Amino acid sequence: MNASKRVVIVLAVCAIAFSAACATAQDWPQWRGPDRDGIVADFNTPEVWPPDLTVAWTATVGTGDATPALVGDRLYVFSRQGDDEVALCLNAADGSELWRNAYAAEPPTGASGRHPGPRSSAAVADGMMVTLGVRSVVSCLNTETGEVVWRGMPMGNTAPKFFTSMSPLITDGMVIVQLGSEDSGGMVALDLATGDEQWRWEGAGTAYASPALMTVGDTTQVVTLTSSSVAGISLADGSLLWEIPFVPEGRAYNAATPIIDGDTVIYTGAGRGTHRVRIVPGDDGFSVEPVWDNADVAVQYDTPVVQDGLLFGLSNSGNLFCLDAATGETKWIVEESIDRGGFGPIVSTGDALFVLPSGGDLIAFAPTGDAYTELARMKVSDTPTYAHPVLSGNRIFIKGEDALTAWMLQ
Repeated sequence: MNASKRVVIVLAVCAIAFSAACATAQDWPQWRGPDRDGIVADFNTPEVWPPDLTVAWTATVGTGDATPALVGDRLYVFSRQGDDEVALCLNAADGSELWRNAYAAEPPTGASGRHPGPRSSAAVADGMMVTLGVRSVVSCLNTETGEVVWRGMPMGNTAPKFFTSMSPLITDGMVIVQLGSEDSGGMVALDLATGDEQWRWEGAGTAYASPALMTVGDTTQVVTLTSSSVAGISLADGSLLWEIPFVPEGRAYNAATPIIDGDTVIYTGAGRGTHRVRIVPGDDGFSVEPVWDNADVAVQYDTPVVQDGLLFGLSNSGNLFCLDAATGETKWIVEESIDRGGFGPIVSTGDALFVLPSGGDLIAFAPTGDAYTELARMKVSDTPTYAHPVLSGNRIFIKGEDALTAWMLQ
């Protein structure tokens, strides 16, 4: 058998295995995964790491830092191609394009022009794909056809200094989006099927964080970082339930998603440490009780992950760290900086934690508070990476500067 035939056979076997994995693996339908907490349940973490991963396919999809959504055998990508912001649906088995929807969109300006593509990750639920463009265009598309269900700008053409970054939240038949500028903004709930406004809260400016859901007692609330605070908003009617100041200092931003752990919220921001508070219901509404404060570490961009009572994160100076989630005690901090800019989304698979710094090395480490233990370090991109790695079954999807690559664990 000649070399070219052997290559064809190997690729065919990989494609069959990849297709089988697509049929059985867990979805990644939104920002930070199924439960918006950076945790996946079905990744096949190897006991012995192979020396290399296998490339199943690579597809050029356009520029942008948005994380793809994986639902069933389809990948939903939001990016920029030329003068357009583009939603793409790809076959997860081979990267082939199933549909696309594009609209003309002015790119970011100033320093943000170096990242012309979307930062906001799409949300996919109930047969809909919802995207948020860099200049606040909200789109809802049919996931089967790519046709526009509705599209609009609920708060007009306004955005924070570095343009929109929050990722939409779909819940209870509504889309929750946080829009506006640092000085004047808020949160809007839109009907998923029609785009009609259900409620609006305009109590604070908008930064770069994405909201998370929390239920305390009988009240479900949307918890978010604004440009100057942490706030809980009623999912039912958009009323403000509680708010605590959290003002950035110097060249810091409110960008990390608040972490929900039972009836507590963990929040963090560069220069201001990491904090945990308890949300307490009462006769006169909700109050906020401090649980702990840790001034040693804080993150600038990417949200830490809580696993087995431990909080794992990447500091604003690029150092991996671990805190005791119950007490706030620092368990360990790695001296090596893996990303000077503080970029590095973290994903937990239970048996391991994965961090993807912007240099393109996917690093696996043990989920222990005893000490930092690196398990593997694999090159997965030759271009800068800012999106989350999407892990499912034996597959790892990596969005680089303008391409999406599907890697496979053999």
